[in-house]
Parts: sequence; structure tokens; C-alpha cells
Amino acid sequence: MRRREFIKVVGGAAVSWPLSAPAQQAIPKVGVLMAGFEGSAENAPRLAAFRKAMADLGWRDGQNVRIEYRWSAGKGELIHQYAKELVASAPDVILANSTPVVAAFNTETASIPVVFALSMDPVGLGQVKSLSRPGGNFTGFTYIDPELIGKWMGLLKDMVPRLTRIALLYNPTTVSAYGTFVPQVQAAHRSGDAELVAMPVRSAGEMEAAINALATRQDSGLLVGPDPFSQVHLKQIVKLTTQSRLPALSVYRPFVTEGGLMMYGPDTADIFRRSAEYVDRILKGAKPAELPVQQPSKYECIINLKTAKSLGLTVPPTLLATADEVIE
Repeated sequence: MRRREFIKVVGGAAVSWPLSAPAQQAIPKVGVLMAGFEGSAENAPRLAAFRKAMADLGWRDGQNVRIEYRWSAGKGELIHQYAKELVASAPDVILANSTPVVAAFNTETASIPVVFALSMDPVGLGQVKSLSRPGGNFTGFTYIDPELIGKWMGLLKDMVPRLTRIALLYNPTTVSAYGTFVPQVQAAHRSGDAELVAMPVRSAGEMEAAINALATRQDSGLLVGPDPFSQVHLKQIVKLTTQSRLPALSVYRPFVTEGGLMMYGPDTADIFRRSAEYVDRILKGAKPAELPVQQPSKYECIINLKTAKSLGLTVPPTLLATADEVIE
């Protein structure tokens, strides 16, 4: 082949070769499904703690990570709808808030890593094999257990010694774990303790009727544990208990700041901060099966003195000494 022809062939081929460009690395995606309302007094500090922790770990939403949020407003149908949507979007990791949300993802994916924040009884519900060795695609941070329910009962009886009957309010369609927890606490019942009774409700109307009926007995008190249903109806619960002069304790901080009597429970903002650390580790290659499920490490107790006085209660000095905050 003549030199001129060779140059022509090579030159023509060069025109047809694609120009190489640096490969663009895909930005990792995190899906977040929350149990309650966006911007609520309970959820705002949780998400603020999660976002700050992610930023401190070097993750900037919209820059080197995409975070997609869904809010179920305590509705079971939305929990399942959004769980399907997030799984279909194929995120690198999912943050699941609350027991029913975790249960929904448990039926949707066996491969996408899921970090749960505030899940009850993940072993009993089959979401992990054990706390120390989760063994699958789920890990995270627990919320309450039967022992904590017993603690609530003790605190409420310390505040109101006359109590002989304490009801635990919950919606069995959103949190089924209470059906297991209540019998466990009842089995540990000792002579002289207040009796724990289950108060399952499935609607706001049922809830109002049940609370009003409970309040007709002066020896009764109420516990409001974690439940998307209770979280959404928290202000109504506060109104019902104060109007009926029913002593009540909740795991939710807004319950007592809105006028409820007492709050005791894990520091949920801290749990969301720690959840960001697990999300970070998974994005960097860690496997959920190798990350042990962790239990709450910080608790807070708040007493509303104004409400106590309106109920004719004198707060024992020992109880005041254990409170992290007193609302006057």
C-alpha cells in the first residue's frame, strides 16, 4: 500500500472512532421511609440529626448522594405503597423508620440493605436472626421492649400511687408487636403492682371511646407507646387525657410539651444520628449482616408540673430528681 493511501485509510478510521471520555461514577442513592408526618414536632429533630450526621460523614444530598424521602402519615396503605416505590427505584441503602415500615420492606426485598430506626422486636418478627448477628439485609436500631413497658408502669405508679390498672394504647393493624409484649409484661406481674391491660383501637373514634371509658375508673392510667397511629393522633390523645383527668405517660416528647403528664423513652434523635453512621458504612461497602443491631443508649424523662397540679398530683422528690426536664 502506498504511503498516501495508508494515511488516508488511517485518517478515515480515526474519524469513525468514538472519542473516549472519563467514565462518570453513579451517585449513590438512599431511600428514606418515615412513619409519620413531615415536619412534625417528633420527626423534625430526627431528620435534622440524620442529615447533620450524614453531612459530617461527608455526604451532601444532591452532590455526592441522593436521598429520597417518603412520609406515610401513619397510614398502612401508604407504608406499603411507598415501600414498593422505594424498592423499585433500586437505592443503595434504605432507612426504615418504625416497626410497620420495617415489616413492609421485609416483604419487598431480600437484597437491598435496610437500616431500621426505631424497630420493636426485630428478632421476634423475623427481620434479623439475632441482635449480634443479623444475618441478612436488615440491621439497625431498636426502640422499646417489654422491660421498658414495665419501666413506664413503675414511673406512672410512682406519680399516682393509687393506680391499680394501666392500659397500653395501640393500633394492632400498625404495630402487632404489642400483642406479644403485653402478655410478657402481664406474666411478670407481681402482687402489689398495677395490672397492665391491652387497649387495641383501630380508629380515632374507637380511641376516643376507649380513653373516655378508661377515665371513668379513678384507679386507671394510660400508656402511649410508639405507634404511627398514636403519633399522628398525639394532640387528640393529649386533649382526651387532660379533659378526662386521666394520668398518662408517653414515649413521645411532644406529648408532654403539648400538655401530657409524663414522657419517658429513648432519645430518638440520637438513634437517627447513629443510623446515619450505619448508612455511611454500608455505602462504603459494609454488609448489614455484619453490623450488629444496637439498642438505645440514651433515655430522657420529662414531667409536666402544670399538668400534674391540674390533676391534683404532688410529684415525689425522687421522681423530680430523675427528670431530665421539668415543664412548669
